[in-house]
Amino acid sequence: MGHKCFIAIKAEDKIYKEYIQKNLSIDMIDKSLNEAIDSYDEDYIMQRIRKDYLSDSTVTIHLIGQYGAENRGFWEQRYIKRELQASLYDGQNNSRSGILGVVLPSMYDTVYKGSYNCSICNPTHSISFVNINDSSTIKEFSYNYYIPHNKCSWAEEDRYCVLVKWEDFCKSPETYIDKAFNKRTDPISKKVKVRPEL
Repeated sequence: MGHKCFIAIKAEDKIYKEYIQKNLSIDMIDKSLNEAIDSYDEDYIMQRIRKDYLSDSTVTIHLIGQYGAENRGFWEQRYIKRELQASLYDGQNNSRSGILGVVLPSMYDTVYKGSYNCSICNPTHSISFVNINDSSTIKEFSYNYYIPHNKCSWAEEDRYCVLVKWEDFCKSPETYIDKAFNKRTDPISKKVKVRPEL
């Protein structure tokens, strides 16, 4: 059975959202916001997104493109930040959604930086370097992908957000949507922050 999915994008990446909606045979109910909410009131925007789009959504697909970095400033990111905050919120009339980050091709070289040997626990311990931070995405995603802990690296169970390359997502979208959906009940969900202050 398909999940109710909300697709969070920057306007510049709309063609990828349309590709998902029109070309991928995904068993999902699309709950996406297709028009911006005409308001400058942050609380009102979050209330509308939660009530009208996310109240019964279970997975948010966050497209990570070259225009979605935290460093671009609040005004530039106000809608995408509110969409992810509303997705992460777990409260009355709104259950937390799983978050699936899909790295678009324009961001592969920025995000995927190869691997390095751990200098803390074992010099032969190879760690993949995934550059998820303020220069690649918004805090709401990066914090919940790299939830702080006292280890030298992050395993899948240490992350709330799921991350995948666009090309891998297109080959098996339901696999990754299911992974994000299942995170909602994993122990790591108790460490999620809606509005991270880093």
